[in-house]
Amino acid sequence: MDILVLGGTRFVGLHIVKAFVAAGHQVTVLTRGQAQVGLPAGVEHLIGDRDNGPAGLAALGQRHWDVCADVSAYQPRQVRASTGALQGRVGHYVFVSTGSVYAEQDRAVLTEDGPLLPAYPGEAAEVTFETYGSLKVACEALVQNAFPGAFTILRPQLLVGPYDYSARYSYWPDRAARGGRVLAPGDGQDFFQVIDVRDHARFAVTVAEQRVCGIFNVAGPRLLWREFLQALGVQDVRWASVSALEALNVSIYDFPGFIPRVNFQSGLMNVDHSAALAAGLRLTSPAHTAHDTRAWSQHVTRDYPLTPQLEAEILERLDTVEPCVGRIEAPIS
Repeated sequence: MDILVLGGTRFVGLHIVKAFVAAGHQVTVLTRGQAQVGLPAGVEHLIGDRDNGPAGLAALGQRHWDVCADVSAYQPRQVRASTGALQGRVGHYVFVSTGSVYAEQDRAVLTEDGPLLPAYPGEAAEVTFETYGSLKVACEALVQNAFPGAFTILRPQLLVGPYDYSARYSYWPDRAARGGRVLAPGDGQDFFQVIDVRDHARFAVTVAEQRVCGIFNVAGPRLLWREFLQALGVQDVRWASVSALEALNVSIYDFPGFIPRVNFQSGLMNVDHSAALAAGLRLTSPAHTAHDTRAWSQHVTRDYPLTPQLEAEILERLDTVEPCVGRIEAPIS
């Protein structure tokens, strides 16, 4: 197939481009030209900016594609521009949204039919914690209206893996590789759920090839935190309850990916992915995701909020506010 990818030189988009190429398809990407990342051989790279309306899409000409994979839209005006330009010229529209569209994120389980946040009423806004989900809700509606019966909306949970410069997940494989006693939040019984970006990319190819119309949560295995650290190979952990961390003026947000099991966003760690599995989503093992992320991350320089020095200071002070609850069991084989 001839595939158009809107965005495709950074993390999620780059993996989607690679997955389409690996599946034997011809890929064209349209980006603003800001990210300098090597694309696979044979991929055509066009420059454009949907924020400039129809003029920003002039590089597309009047060409046709079998499928458009829209990875880079955050604003309704961007989706309005691309869907308007591509109606009648694209057979199927795959839109990468987010699990943050759900209104009741404290639900026990987040399913595709759960209530959504109100759609953002304007054409654009600064992307913040408060606006992100609503902006994506508005974008989803535009896609569905422009391509009835010929759309797929992907709602990924926390995407992780190589090329993720956000450091939302890589802290943990990097920390495990450093060895020693690992400071971890909670008691090991909270939940951890992410999706390997490569699994998400391969699923995008599957729904595109099969022209699957619908909305899918895209999430990986749901683990206990104890199981997650075991998958990383951690053998010595010091658990710290939320109350103990608060007593030491330590934020739980210094621990990437941690959401307590009683929290206004706890449902984000119980995202139902059964529909995606039935449609062809295949999941990489947590240990494999961690291994590959570490293989990439060890060559990348970044700063984590929880530095080795700060972790050592917290570990030293922790016994004064909370007794040690023991070590982790042997790693998962």
